[in-house]
Amino acid sequence: MNRKIMIDCDPGQDDAMALMLAASSISNLRIEAITTVAGNVDVDKNTRNALRLCDLLELKDVPVAKGASRPLVREMLIAADIHGKSGLDGTAMPEQPVKQTVRVHGADLIIEKLLASEEAITLVPTGPLTNIAMAIRKEPGIIPKIREIVLMGGGTYGNRTPAAEFNIFADAEAAKIVFESGAPIAMFGLDVTHQARANAETIEEIRAIGNPVATAVSDMLTFYLNAYQGLLGRTSAAIHDPCPVAYLIDPSIFQLEPVHVDVETKGEFTYGMTCVHKGVASDHVNAKFAGKLDPKKFWDLFYRALTTYSS
Repeated sequence: MNRKIMIDCDPGQDDAMALMLAASSISNLRIEAITTVAGNVDVDKNTRNALRLCDLLELKDVPVAKGASRPLVREMLIAADIHGKSGLDGTAMPEQPVKQTVRVHGADLIIEKLLASEEAITLVPTGPLTNIAMAIRKEPGIIPKIREIVLMGGGTYGNRTPAAEFNIFADAEAAKIVFESGAPIAMFGLDVTHQARANAETIEEIRAIGNPVATAVSDMLTFYLNAYQGLLGRTSAAIHDPCPVAYLIDPSIFQLEPVHVDVETKGEFTYGMTCVHKGVASDHVNAKFAGKLDPKKFWDLFYRALTTYSS
């Protein structure tokens, strides 16, 4: 039986790859909804990108809802230096999508889907956690209906600051609400996503697959890798957001351990830091922490997913 998921995202080249993996025919996941949030770029651009990706992946029946346009407390933070002005630079997909959004706020769609479902649904946030936090605060009754929150964010070090990863830094107040909600959480932070790296050889292998989805992914990765090289001087780029989706499809790719995570919201230099406490008593655990992945298994899964799309 397919596992029901909702993807909350800010596409984003790596968000796009997460969607591609979830929608592929090798996936055991059923996408119930896609919601968007301000993150890599503003929420309007992220929403347009989600719709464009749905057109590419032929997700005609999956509702897409625009969510939070800014963090709960802070001013909006974007990452156009990595993802481009559109948030999804580097692809030849049509600029204007055919698919349209549903007329409901993303946080409300999360609430509606959870309350209406007979089975628990897994939430997969790959951007800031604003929509998830808003849904939990508005309707705490959804928490028992959440099978798991499998998120990309945080880590024991940062990429936006020395202490904080971008998604958590962008709305640490929201992240704090989520980690303190009591919902089951699996956390895929920089410690593990930096082990999923793409380079020029990766791009050529993907391009050789030859179908339109693989071509779009190779184009996105080319832009993404060039951004990494230009800003950081690196010859490979971390592919963050597909990690939680890959875990849901094949948990054997990853090693996770029980931890307690606190989110720093008051530090002058540590705002957005996820303080990961390992070796804690079982009654103090609030998350599973992904520390290692098998790169060969990860990329084998990724390539197999791309080959399932039609030419």
